[in-house]
Amino acid sequence: MTSASSASSTIAASALGRLSLNQKTTNAWTLPEAVEGCVRAGIPAIGVWREPLHEFGLAKARALLDDAGLRVSSLCRGGFLTATDAAARRAALDDNRAAIDEAAALGTDTLVMVVGGLPEGSRDLIGARARVAEAIAELAPFAGDRGVRLALEPMHPIFAADRGVLSTLGQALDLAEQFPSDQVAVVIDTFHVWWDPEVEAQIARAAGRIAAFQVCDWITPLPADTLLSRGMMGDGHIDFARLRRVVQDAGYVGDVEVEIFNADVWAADPDQVLRQMKHRYLECVWDGEMQVSP
Repeated sequence: MTSASSASSTIAASALGRLSLNQKTTNAWTLPEAVEGCVRAGIPAIGVWREPLHEFGLAKARALLDDAGLRVSSLCRGGFLTATDAAARRAALDDNRAAIDEAAALGTDTLVMVVGGLPEGSRDLIGARARVAEAIAELAPFAGDRGVRLALEPMHPIFAADRGVLSTLGQALDLAEQFPSDQVAVVIDTFHVWWDPEVEAQIARAAGRIAAFQVCDWITPLPADTLLSRGMMGDGHIDFARLRRVVQDAGYVGDVEVEIFNADVWAADPDQVLRQMKHRYLECVWDGEMQVSP
């Protein structure tokens, strides 16, 4: 083996050691099936979703993950904090406290927060953002006491009405910086931030507060259901290697989650999806660091 190929292999092994499967990428699999799939594929970490977690059971899930030797890169999701009704607000806070406890029980310090869109019939975007801030202020100390960070996920503006009223990384940091970094942090999801002309400066600003780095591509034309418009890396328009380098320069050395919502990906054989995911992760996210063979 030449010195160049040896160095490339070392980089690939190191990169794959940071790869995480977000459960949504293999949406047809149960939690046990996803865990088994990761083990078969040699993927060392998994991002868990609460719904399949509840179906399987929290204690059983922790034992399953421990037996498989998998890290839990994140728990998804908390949030949805924009309700105006007092009872709905209390219910949302209670659900988020439960999610924080679940994250701690799974051994992850990252609870991904999709903060919520406008309440039905509302056009008060400023008020919705203010209610998110109030709720985070109430939840942050509770999370910190349990060793969990509330990881605010800014979402592309097309989702501001129904999913996330924090639309840029800068907005998410404006809120996160009001709290200790061990309580409130941010998620950098390439799908949501790639378009932002300020993204590199904001990633640098986020140093010490990056709780998760998620990757998937922006594909066009957008499908009718824009929620399912995430593509496999390399199928769209995002310069992953550039963003990965900026995130790395900001000091982030944690897992890199592949999170894809896409009807065609979900319909494919999940084991084949994982094989393609590993190859594209090396080829696209780590492009320029190594030569990747198909």
